[in-house]
Amino acid sequence: MNKKTDLDTLCINTIRTLSIDAVEKAKAGHPGMPMGTAPLAYQLWTKHLRHSPENPQWINRDRFVLSAGHGSMLLYSLLHLTGYNLPLEEIKQFRQLNSMTPGHPEYEPDLGVETTTGPLGQGFGNGVGMALAQKYLAAYFNREGFAVIDYTIYGIVSDGDIMEGVQSEAASLAGHLRLDNIIYFYDDNSISIDGETDLSFSEDVGKRYEAYGWNVVHADGNDLASIESALSRCRTDNEGRPSLIVTKTNIGYGSPNKQDTAASHGAALGEDEVRKTKEAYGFDPDKDFFIPEEARTHFRQAIDVGSQLENEWKELLSEYATRYPELYSEFKELEEGKLNIDWKSVLPKFSPDDGKMATRKASGTTLEHIVKESPQIIGGSADLTPSNNTRVSYHEDHSAKNRLGRYIRYGVREHSMGAIMNGMALSHLRPYGGTFLIFSDYMRASLRLAAMMKAPVIYVFTHDSIGLGEDGPTHQPVEHLSSLRAMPNIHVIRPADANETALAWQMALERTDGPTVLALTRQGLPIIDRNKYAPADGVLKGGYVLAGGEQDDMIIIATGSEVQLALEAREKLLEQGISARVVNMACFEVFDNQSDEYRNSVLPPQITGRIAVEAGVSYGWQKYTGINGVHVSLERFGVSAKVNDAMQALGFTADKVVEKALNLQKSGG
Repeated sequence: MNKKTDLDTLCINTIRTLSIDAVEKAKAGHPGMPMGTAPLAYQLWTKHLRHSPENPQWINRDRFVLSAGHGSMLLYSLLHLTGYNLPLEEIKQFRQLNSMTPGHPEYEPDLGVETTTGPLGQGFGNGVGMALAQKYLAAYFNREGFAVIDYTIYGIVSDGDIMEGVQSEAASLAGHLRLDNIIYFYDDNSISIDGETDLSFSEDVGKRYEAYGWNVVHADGNDLASIESALSRCRTDNEGRPSLIVTKTNIGYGSPNKQDTAASHGAALGEDEVRKTKEAYGFDPDKDFFIPEEARTHFRQAIDVGSQLENEWKELLSEYATRYPELYSEFKELEEGKLNIDWKSVLPKFSPDDGKMATRKASGTTLEHIVKESPQIIGGSADLTPSNNTRVSYHEDHSAKNRLGRYIRYGVREHSMGAIMNGMALSHLRPYGGTFLIFSDYMRASLRLAAMMKAPVIYVFTHDSIGLGEDGPTHQPVEHLSSLRAMPNIHVIRPADANETALAWQMALERTDGPTVLALTRQGLPIIDRNKYAPADGVLKGGYVLAGGEQDDMIIIATGSEVQLALEAREKLLEQGISARVVNMACFEVFDNQSDEYRNSVLPPQITGRIAVEAGVSYGWQKYTGINGVHVSLERFGVSAKVNDAMQALGFTADKVVEKALNLQKSGG
């Protein structure tokens, strides 16, 4: 090695060669981005990032979000080099089955991977959620001299991130809320998969971010002094704004033939090019996964530095516990993810005498009772607050002037709302956000990642069917319930009345291993008489027998507003001597997780005559209805009409269910 190579350069090139070797061994990956951003990542991780490699989940650590998730080997190299529990052997297994180093970062807090990234723009929004959570938690817990929550959100975003719409939404809101605890590097390398970015992208990104209300500085990505100056300015001179460091870098830096080309973006460099690149760095081309001892020693200082930072914080927290015991108790509940809500005493009870009530309204009433029970519950809506009933009477809006506000005005930004809630859920909060069910389409990518990360986000999706009426087919969800149910690890709950809605909130908040959708009506529904029918707490098992006996002739299975049609149809069938069991299948996923014995007690295998009733497509219902089952469903888009007229025109009436039942019986089903 060239003896003139200084330690910083040696360390930077170690990041590069580890990344190159891992991609080359896998014969797949993205080497160019780690090669280009290694200097800024090195400067950040060794000089600024407050983290503790031996305790990756230290609550007061700085967060690092690699929104440009395709550059995952940059993150894995940094984690290994700074002493996280990521062995070199796992670096060698990059992109292999069951390795700790998948192709794109997958949320693993014990390893130091803060969030799942890859779909561009998502990590950007996650970081905004993390920053918002930090501002709120600091306002709630910190006291003079006791900054127990005091961390910064750092990230690297690519040209691709900057092009995505979700990034624009999140950046706009972050600027509005003046989240000055965000510092993002924009890896401005001017290359995308198709080639140079000017094929489709010619805007001045810095000026756009200035218009968003961000602090924008510029840096040379190959000059550590320039990078250090930019970081220092962002920390001390941001004027209360989030910061974007526009950093000019060279994708594939050091590659003699592929630097600054799309060829280094998403494919291994090739054996010959790897050798030439290592020679350009001053590394031995015959050594793979080589870590110079001087570089290893330097990087591993992060262990002792991190332990010292964490121990100093623990001393502060110990004194805080003595001075503020009640707050400390709440703080420990936050760390442990405990809500400690006495559901029986907290949840409201509704009576049939209350008249008809939309489940969206029942949801709002329930929130009025439960939000005050835990500071972890934080809500919002994508500009549909009065329609979603998501804001309670004692809510204050979160703003730059009121960090204690627990209600977030997301504006018409459904996609970033989803990404931001993911970031909050990964930061010890229990966020919920409202919009119409139809607009779940706009946030589906964020919702999918919540399911993948097992983030306990709650989606309040109101106006859940053609029952919303006059707004018509553009606003009437048809395929959405089935589509959401098709997604792994998401619970979709469609309660049948106000009491089930209250219990649905209990289900959602008790769940800690994934997101929950509450699908709620706009139109009023009767509150089911539980003296006549089964208790509402049956909903806690996902599906239950609402009405029926041991000798039922057939089964009518329904959800939400259509449960009332099923009950009415049952009464009409009884008049004709036909006993129909009514099963409320409020949540497929929870029901499917019950024991075989319980599921067979609800849906006895010997009763093969089954009808499913739901104002949406029938896809997915076949697992309950079987090959002989029939469906009262909606295999087309809706209509613009008053709710009763729409239901009548599209066949959602008790008489239609009775007709289907009689035909089923005649056919021997």
